[in-house]
Amino acid sequence: TTVLEVDPDRMQHNLNYFRGLLRPGERMMAMVKAAGYGSGTFEVANLLERQGVDFLAVAFADEGIELRAAGITIPIAVMNPEREAFDNMIMFNLEPEIYALDILEDFNQALNKHGIKRFPVHIKLNTGMNRSGFDEQDIPQLLEFFEAERSVYIRSIFSHLAGSDEAKHDDFTLKQIHLFERMTECIQSRFNYKIWRHILNSAGIERFPQYHFDLVRLGIGLHGISATNAQLQAVSSFKTYISSIRNVPEGQSIGYGRKSYTTRPSRIAVIPVGYADGLNRHLSNRVGNVFVKGKRVPIIGNICMDTCMIDITDTDATTGDEVEIFGKHIPVTELAEQLGTIPYEILTGISFRVKRVYYKE
Repeated sequence: TTVLEVDPDRMQHNLNYFRGLLRPGERMMAMVKAAGYGSGTFEVANLLERQGVDFLAVAFADEGIELRAAGITIPIAVMNPEREAFDNMIMFNLEPEIYALDILEDFNQALNKHGIKRFPVHIKLNTGMNRSGFDEQDIPQLLEFFEAERSVYIRSIFSHLAGSDEAKHDDFTLKQIHLFERMTECIQSRFNYKIWRHILNSAGIERFPQYHFDLVRLGIGLHGISATNAQLQAVSSFKTYISSIRNVPEGQSIGYGRKSYTTRPSRIAVIPVGYADGLNRHLSNRVGNVFVKGKRVPIIGNICMDTCMIDITDTDATTGDEVEIFGKHIPVTELAEQLGTIPYEILTGISFRVKRVYYKE
C-alpha cells in the first residue's frame, strides 16, 4: 500500500495549458521516456494519444516497443537509438534521433536490408548543449549524404536548450536559438519538402513563445512543473501508511548508526517505505518531513532500505493512517530543492515496486 497516485485529470489540465500557448498549425511532441517520468509509460501515452498529441518520444527503443505492444499507434521518436535495436525500430515503426553521420549511414543500411524506402528520421543539431548532435561545421557532410538517393528522409530537425528555465541564461538561450535558425535554414534550402523544426522544451514553450517553430516538446510541464509559476497541477502523490507505533523514552537512539535520539518521551511510527522505494536517504535524521494527520512531522533516524521512522509525538496519528511523502501538502519541487536536485530525479527515482494507482480526485 505504498503507492504513487497519479491523477489523469490533472495531467490533462496541464496538457491543455501548454496547448493553449500554441498557435494554429504548431504541433506537440510529448516525452514519455523513463516510464512517463515515473507516472507509467503506457498510462501516460494512452492519455496523450486519446487527447490527440501529434508525437511521443522515448529514450530507448525498448520503451517504444512496449508502447507498440500495448496498442499505441501514433508516431514515436527514439532519442537514443542503439544500432543493435535498428531492426526492431524498423519493425515497430519507431523513428530514430540521428546525432552523427555514422549513425545515419548505419540506419540507412538497415533500411536497405529490409527493402524499406522513405523512413523518417529526426536530425539533432548541437547549438550549445554540447552533449550530442551535428555541429555547424558538420552540415556540409550531412547534406552530401543526402545528395544520393537514400532510404531515409528528414521529418524534423531539432536541438536542445541548456538553460531555458532560468532568466540568467536568456542571452545564451537566444544565442542557441539563432544558431539553430541559421543551421536549419541552411539544411532546409537543400530539400524540396517541408522539414519540421523544434527546439523548445516545457520551459521554453512558456518563456519563448515566439520560437515555437513547427513543433514543441512537452516533458516535465505535463507533470505540473512550470518555469513561470503558471497554475499547473501536481499530477503525482507519493503515499504510504503507518504500519506500527512505539512509545520511546527520552534519550533513546533511533535506527541504524544511532544518528538520532529522542529529546522527550516520544511516539515513533514506522512507515513501509525506504530508499529502495525512492525515498532519498539524505532526508534522514530530521532533515526530511512527511505529512500525517494535518501536520508535517520529521523523519527520525537513518532511512532504511524498506522502512523508515517518523516522530508523530505531536499528532494523534494511529496505525493505518495515511502518510504523504510528497503531493498536495509537500510539493515535489520543495523536496527537490531540499535535496539540491531537480523534480525529474525525484519523480523518476520512485521504484517500480511502488504501485502506480490512477484515480480522479
